[in-house]
Amino acid sequence: MTKGKRTSEVSALLRDALPCIHTASLPGPMAASILARRQQALPAGIASVYPCVIKRGEGAMLEDVDGNLFLDWVGGVGVLNIGYSHPEVVEAAREQAGRFFHSMMNITTHEPYVELAEELNDIVPVRDQRRKTMFANSGAEAIENAVKLVRAATGRPNIIVFEGAFHGRTLLAATMTGKRAYSEGLGPFPDGVCRVEFPHLYRKPQGFTDAQAIDYALERLEDALVQQSPPQQTAAIVLEPIQGEGGFVPAPFDWVRSVRELCDRYGILLVADEIQTGFARSGRMFVSDYWAEGGFAPDVIVTAKSLAAGLPLSAVTASARLFDAVRPGLIGGTYGGNAVACAAALKVLEIIRRDRLCERALHIAQVAREAFTTWKQRWPQLGDVRGIGSMMGLEFVEDPTSKKPAAGLVEAIVEEAAHKGLLVESAGVYGNVIRFLCPLVVNDFQLQAGLTILEDAIRENLNSPTTTQER
Repeated sequence: MTKGKRTSEVSALLRDALPCIHTASLPGPMAASILARRQQALPAGIASVYPCVIKRGEGAMLEDVDGNLFLDWVGGVGVLNIGYSHPEVVEAAREQAGRFFHSMMNITTHEPYVELAEELNDIVPVRDQRRKTMFANSGAEAIENAVKLVRAATGRPNIIVFEGAFHGRTLLAATMTGKRAYSEGLGPFPDGVCRVEFPHLYRKPQGFTDAQAIDYALERLEDALVQQSPPQQTAAIVLEPIQGEGGFVPAPFDWVRSVRELCDRYGILLVADEIQTGFARSGRMFVSDYWAEGGFAPDVIVTAKSLAAGLPLSAVTASARLFDAVRPGLIGGTYGGNAVACAAALKVLEIIRRDRLCERALHIAQVAREAFTTWKQRWPQLGDVRGIGSMMGLEFVEDPTSKKPAAGLVEAIVEEAAHKGLLVESAGVYGNVIRFLCPLVVNDFQLQAGLTILEDAIRENLNSPTTTQER
């Protein structure tokens, strides 16, 4: 057997494997050594709570340096919709690297950038059919460029964002982010950012119906256009179709439709932050596809994360009319649209279409939601199950009446699941939501194994003598 064939077979075994922890404790000895080095070499601000150090990954599985196998339902936080180390993406990146790694687009044009922009202009459902796309490296960079775009195109200074939002960690993006933990102590902050209430239907005002809660959120938005930022000073409203760090809270479609109408009334642009929701996760290529089908498509869509399967790449797609209003030199950057990342992204789009990953996302969502709904009926501490497609959140509370967040319970569940070989992550303003971001290439056996581990972790912590109140 050749070395190449042996490597391929070993990789296939990992891709199809099930979680298996064989060390006596976690982290294992080799991981513990590296984590100790990490503590000395890295700032504590780059937080991590997981007791493993990855050695390699395939599909939805990773192997740590001690040989433990983990099923990853975090996916680099939504970056790995097509999984770890997809061989076709590896080959596409290798081929491009063999030609050249980098050529700054502001200096020398390279075709992968142009071809990928053409692809996104064709599929990203912004309202205008004549579209243009620019590339950056991270979601936060793309958000900042989107803000520059809407301000330049409208001549207006302000943007409106929402409570619970997460848009990144750069200074402007952190200012746009609702959770103050991401910007505490970093001020003074940029001007021109106004924040209003987001329609979180699980936590709507007591006694309100969903429709009343949506109307209430719209009233708060309209009030902001009077008291915070008059329409003639408001360039755009920026929102996540599903709030990520805010707790996987979907924006109700009826609310988005009304926000679109409000934008049209005042000449305000609507920006969809699809950094985490994009590329088949929702059962469509973008959640904005659902919006477009309903007649309320956004003007600008920002994407990143799963676009290039882990290589740094983000995009801003908008009406050509908007981009044409930006003077040359105002946007771009040294690494934005790196050739290797663009080549990887082109292959990602091909794989999503060919392997019908939008349909796969809906299948995964159906299986997972059936399990989650059963758990919700069994355990009143599981207060809400929500999401769109395979981007779902499980919100835990101390009791269903007060809805007091059970952050300690979620922390314990996440830790227990990791020690059983499943990586999940918390989210939410209060840290009491478990997010479901399983790679869409997970096989059915792995999906069931992960659901079993998570169910066991919930059961063991709910039946533990240590109550959530005591944590």
